[in-house]
Amino acid sequence: MTSYTVYLAIHQFEHELMNELKLKGIKIADKKDRLFLVEGDHPPMIWAQTTGFRAQFADIESINDGSKKLKEHGRNWGLFTVDFHRRAQLIQDNLPKIKKKNIDFQEALPTLPMGFWTLWEQNKILFTPHTSSPFPLGEMDFNEDKVMPPSRAYLKLWEFFTVYAPNTPAQGVAIDVGSCPGGWTWVLRTMNFDKVISVDKAPIEKRISDLGKIEFRQESAFGLNPDEFPEIEWFCSDIICYPERLLNLVKRFMESGKVRNFVCTIKYQSQTDWENTLKFLEIPGSQIVHLHHNKHEVTWFYKGVSK
Repeated sequence: MTSYTVYLAIHQFEHELMNELKLKGIKIADKKDRLFLVEGDHPPMIWAQTTGFRAQFADIESINDGSKKLKEHGRNWGLFTVDFHRRAQLIQDNLPKIKKKNIDFQEALPTLPMGFWTLWEQNKILFTPHTSSPFPLGEMDFNEDKVMPPSRAYLKLWEFFTVYAPNTPAQGVAIDVGSCPGGWTWVLRTMNFDKVISVDKAPIEKRISDLGKIEFRQESAFGLNPDEFPEIEWFCSDIICYPERLLNLVKRFMESGKVRNFVCTIKYQSQTDWENTLKFLEIPGSQIVHLHHNKHEVTWFYKGVSK
């Protein structure tokens, strides 16, 4: 029986996923709406909201038969409809209910497997109990702090430290470059690092700088000399700049040997800069993901060995 990898493209970024698959030489077997189907086993893609592994087709005789077949393969199922929306929802209604709830920052992630399925044809389902996310369709939302953060950009760092770097020891020095208005600096400060160095040509908001243990440097991030800094546990950047410029900044700090871990947003203009994005991936041990809270940007990170 043929198995497939199924990718759910991020809303409004279907073209990015199509280009990524083409760039990696992966042939699209079929496509419906935001779903891309490819034969065989393949890894998650940057521009996929969630990835379903070893997906299969199954013929069904009725709504009850559809829900029965899904229950035989798992308990938790996320539905994305491409057609026959009412019929698909009736099948989903017969499955165990998944109570969607917002999570707290650094809360432990769900441990139960999350499946994916869709009604591909009126009497044929595409399904897999194995996906890349513990959340239905890869969608996660936080119990937000609507008081302290000066912008919603802080949610990207919340998501990173909750999903990709859980149980991070908040020790040593963290640096936030391009920090204005101060959302990422605020996150690092609440994590109780020994010290947060916040760098931007524009000042961060006073209520953030007044929290203490924050050293603000009003200067350009691109003029920083790594030799002037102590050892840095986390180098963080949500700075607005061309990817090539960010890459040069990252390499300068990485080559200094002063930094153990990096997490940076790679921001794009009208088109994804694949040339420099791939250069980030050439750094051994690094990864790039599109966070649920990213827009036309991705998050690159490198996790070294902490003390």
